Amino acid sequence: MKVAKVRSRILRTPADNPLVVGLPKPAATREFVTVEIETDDGVDGIGITFFGGPLTGALKQAVDALGELTLGEDPLRPEAVAAKLRRAAGGAGPGGVFTLALSAIDIALWDIKGKALGQPVSRLVGGYRDRAPTYASGALLRQHPLGYLEEAGPRLVGMGFRQMKTQLGAEPTAAPPSNASASCARVSATTSTSCATSTSSGA
Repeated sequence: MKVAKVRSRILRTPADNPLVVGLPKPAATREFVTVEIETDDGVDGIGITFFGGPLTGALKQAVDALGELTLGEDPLRPEAVAAKLRRAAGGAGPGGVFTLALSAIDIALWDIKGKALGQPVSRLVGGYRDRAPTYASGALLRQHPLGYLEEAGPRLVGMGFRQMKTQLGAEPTAAPPSNASASCARVSATTSTSCATSTSSGA
């Protein structure tokens, strides 16, 4: 089995909130880059990655460039293919657009391997557990007012989430740092949960 075709595209979806009803953003969209890898045996795999903003086109180009390097490779050896792509990237990685592009290719290759072997990918990478805890991320963003947090938090609890992530500060439009603890306390009070804070260099 060899990789025969690689196709990518930009997928635009409405910027709604899949967990709770977010603040209205007329005509707002989110852009994802998807990739489909097809083998000479007819088995295909799909991967997805996301950057957002004006660099979505650049991310697609990176996916296309890495996809070209996978042609003729064995999709049942995703780690070996990923190692080849890392070597080809040279000083471009790890991190940044390279890693985002590589993730889409990697997901698609594992998808192919799972289909070819008739096994879920979770089992192929170890299968340590058949259930995993989740937390709600992306619903309690830093730009939302306190009133919104009061409504969204209990709804997430009602959906079964025992943990949720919220963003505090770090943006020019965000509430001042003194309000960060107030936001955390408001969510905690309306959901009857404890509130712990930590710092992160990511989102």
